[in-house]
Amino acid sequence: MHAVVMDSLEEYLSGTLEPAVERSIEAHLNTCKACREELHSMQDVSQLFVSFKAGEEVAPSAAFFAGVMQRVEAQRPAPSFANLFALDFVFGRRLVFASLMMLAVLGTYLVTHEVEYPAAPAQDTIMAEQAPTVDSAPADSMLVTLTAYEQR
Repeated sequence: MHAVVMDSLEEYLSGTLEPAVERSIEAHLNTCKACREELHSMQDVSQLFVSFKAGEEVAPSAAFFAGVMQRVEAQRPAPSFANLFALDFVFGRRLVFASLMMLAVLGTYLVTHEVEYPAAPAQDTIMAEQAPTVDSAPADSMLVTLTAYEQR
């Protein structure tokens, strides 16, 4: 019965229902609190629409505009260092271009003035110079060489 009453409440409020259906809805409303609350909320909304006048425009006062402008000014962000670069897109492009040009000039200078260093001795030469000399058999000298490298 709730679904039937909920679907018929608008017709009940407008008075377009047949008397027999209207009596059955009123009988249900007398016993059902949820349906009564729904009916009262629909009546309240209906009263709000009646109180609204379509032909009447209300112009805001000068104090309203002053209050809005005051709030806008209060919400304006404070200037910061980051905002300095965000102000102008062209300035940002120029800054990036100048940085790239400086990088190219410095790179060119470093490449053209590169100093050649003498070649380092080969690793075989370094190992031969560091190998200990032992007057024993070749197998023993190899063992002494390996143990000398492990101690370092």
